[in-house]
Amino acid sequence: MNTTFIFMALLAGVIVWILVVRRLTAKSWESQAPGGDVADIGFAPAKIGLAMFLAVVTSLFGLFFSAYSMRMHHGGEHDFAHFQGPKILWVNTAVLILASIAFERARSTVRKDQARDVKIALITAGVLTFAFLGGQLAAWQQLVAAGQVVSSGATVAFFYLLTAVHGLHLLGGLFVWGKTVGRLAGGAELIDVRLSVDLCAFYWHFLLLVWLVLFGLLLYT
Repeated sequence: MNTTFIFMALLAGVIVWILVVRRLTAKSWESQAPGGDVADIGFAPAKIGLAMFLAVVTSLFGLFFSAYSMRMHHGGEHDFAHFQGPKILWVNTAVLILASIAFERARSTVRKDQARDVKIALITAGVLTFAFLGGQLAAWQQLVAAGQVVSSGATVAFFYLLTAVHGLHLLGGLFVWGKTVGRLAGGAELIDVRLSVDLCAFYWHFLLLVWLVLFGLLLYT
């Protein structure tokens, strides 16, 4: 039963991730107004669309968290007594916070037409995000080395599941980030990527919030 649930939950996460990535890479991110200028960022349909997709993702993680809570209250103590969160998770959390700050910096500077600062902020955000994902893999390796595998208990199983789905969403965001950085490197004007930067920042802030809730749930329950 546990294996089936984990497989179905992971499959659902992958499906939602694919839908989000398709939305993030849609042309509507760079919607053009009739006169050739980029449509008003504040009322961009893509922003509303992204918010709707993130609402679905929020529901998905909410189901995961609810399932974890139910398993915790109805399962035996052996399910939760053996999990020790690797200390590197604290470092990973700090790195993801810095990545979110870097995206906010890019969002701020793109409005001021500071091309050099936008590029630096975007590259910094991407590098930090890759570092976070690398740190998550290192956490997995530490758990495996300590004998904490999926079958070790509910907490460990949920840790692998939730971090995997969260990581997939970050990878989807990095695909969009790469396209944005590539356009800037190709000589695109800041106004042409302003909407993409704005939505990337929103997306990263959301995933940071999800991670903070996830981190707290797993380590303090």
